[in-house]
Amino acid sequence: MHPLRPLLEAAARGALPPSDGGLDLWPAAGALSAVCAFSGHFVVAADVPPGWVRARLPPGDFIAPHSPAFLDALGQRLGLSPGTLDVVLAALPDTSVGDGLELVPFEEAEAPGRLVRARSFRDEVRAWSTRPRGGLVILGRGLAGRWELSIETDSRSRGQGLGRRLAMASRRLVPPGEAIFAQTSPGNAASLRALLAAGFVPLGSEVIFAAAPDV
Repeated sequence: MHPLRPLLEAAARGALPPSDGGLDLWPAAGALSAVCAFSGHFVVAADVPPGWVRARLPPGDFIAPHSPAFLDALGQRLGLSPGTLDVVLAALPDTSVGDGLELVPFEEAEAPGRLVRARSFRDEVRAWSTRPRGGLVILGRGLAGRWELSIETDSRSRGQGLGRRLAMASRRLVPPGEAIFAQTSPGNAASLRALLAAGFVPLGSEVIFAAAPDV
């Protein structure tokens, strides 16, 4: 198991890394490299020499690992472009949450772009759609093997609380004892509000480095 996995699972349960200005340097998590930020603590998971990383991060600078200069340099070193800076949230499984939203396994006649993208970055990807159709829940194992959520709502169903209901329903779909994680852009206020209302708690932020999907 990659060392980032137990750190993330503990954080989802309220045990965040110490706010000590620390920097953990670990190898890449399979095909994915990442720079993860918590309150006063960073993780760089990438196959680069520790000395190379530390030479580019001034001591005591709590934002340097997510600075454009460092992310660009790391991307060039890895031969990969940095992804977007996302807020990371997590929730624990709970079979009691939800408000009667019916989900059925998604039978794809034509897979939507979000599902195609999920399969490019995640393993064990599964999807469920609402009945009647209007929303999609996608789960898969992503960074360090954690369960990751993405949701999609039909344009005609937006503004009606469906995103919140989908996020709540996702907590019934993960195996007992494993947290579920969601990443979203800081500017995506609708997504943030939906996740918070569904019981997801912010943990920090991250930037993922991965090969571009073939879509």
